[in-house]
Amino acid sequence: MKVRVRFAPSPTGFLHIGGARTALFNWLYARHTGGTFVLRIEDTDAARNTQEAVEVILNGLRWLGLDWDEGPISGDATGPSKGDRGPYFQSQRGENYRRRVEALLSRGLAYEHEGAVKFKMQREPVVIPDLVVGNVTRELTDREKLDPDFVIVRSDGQPVFHLVNVIDDLEMGITHVIRGEDHLTNSAKHIALFKAFGVEPPKYAHIPLILNPEGSKMSKRDKGASLMTYLEEGYAPEAVVNYLCLLGWSPKGNREKVPIKEVIELFDLPQILRHNARFDLNKLHWLNGEYIKEMSADRFHELAVHALARVSIDTNKYDLEYVKTALDTAKQKVKQFSELPTFSDFYFKDEIELDGEMIQKDFPSTLKPGFKKLRDAYAQLTKFDADTLNNTLKAVAAELGVSVGVLVHPVRLACTGRTVGPSLYHLIEVLGKERVLHRFDQALTKMG
Repeated sequence: MKVRVRFAPSPTGFLHIGGARTALFNWLYARHTGGTFVLRIEDTDAARNTQEAVEVILNGLRWLGLDWDEGPISGDATGPSKGDRGPYFQSQRGENYRRRVEALLSRGLAYEHEGAVKFKMQREPVVIPDLVVGNVTRELTDREKLDPDFVIVRSDGQPVFHLVNVIDDLEMGITHVIRGEDHLTNSAKHIALFKAFGVEPPKYAHIPLILNPEGSKMSKRDKGASLMTYLEEGYAPEAVVNYLCLLGWSPKGNREKVPIKEVIELFDLPQILRHNARFDLNKLHWLNGEYIKEMSADRFHELAVHALARVSIDTNKYDLEYVKTALDTAKQKVKQFSELPTFSDFYFKDEIELDGEMIQKDFPSTLKPGFKKLRDAYAQLTKFDADTLNNTLKAVAAELGVSVGVLVHPVRLACTGRTVGPSLYHLIEVLGKERVLHRFDQALTKMG
């Protein structure tokens, strides 16, 4: 039996981190087993669903690299990784649901009630076999003992979640339903529906909940709950995927940084942890920094350019080699790409802004002669590399009878407009003589 799994989100808001983790675990199991990962949008609630929310889901999955294998093809499709395949939409499958409801009605397994359609639920307890939780027996509540039947089509003709979820899983041949543990209570109804349709239910694997740092179920109001937060704040998608893997699953050896190819090899449902996973943003921040430090130059450049573009820094106006060399000086300084402008924006500016307070404090008129001497010394250099720049500054400081620090701080400010950044002499080398002398001249003008 070939494994077929699905991720079936409702487009009613943002993509929750818990939903992203559910999608990831389904994707991992499909890749581990050589199975199929189906994406299905549960959009039957027209009043709450929006196309914008659908795009958030699709873009989030693409950003994480979770390509789906099946769905309608549109346009000149070349594959799901291009974003031109699928997903399935429940709103386009209404005839399937109507046909199945009619079958239940005709066999006396459902009945009309006050304009709605109710399913005749079994009266005895339901045993839910689960690959993670183990066998769970669902007893009827006191209220259900009086009337265990439940609505499958509302009085407005709208089919409910329980019905469409089961019909789609049935017709799409889903073999394993991997979803959050909060759905475990739904499984008794779903199993009963599958049996009413004359088929065995898929295997269930209910994965642990994600808790916030306080130990409560992570809600949409909690910091870090939205997947888009990580895209906007400059996290590397591979770091986010790695961290999500650790929320409910663990490789042997207590390791934390595990490449996705290795995760695919190791991942299996029996390894999913039983206890709830607590979200730790600090751990993700650390892991992201580790990924950036060890990232290939090309991958770092790709993500860095996108991060700068999000804050309107257009690197396309500059020579490609200059851009790459400039970004390389910042690689060991950042733990997320949103920090990158602080360490590299000055490379892509024509003018450096120095406010009045900074000029008064860091560029007093008494500094001007020494600063001009350094400027002239740099202008005379035929070799403009970090070592030569360093030695030249030290020589000028010695000639002036001042410490190196007296010149270093204003030089950094003049070249970058910031007090922190990459290695000073390396950034000066990257900027090049022409830009550096221009910025020195700007600073000298403002010294009065």
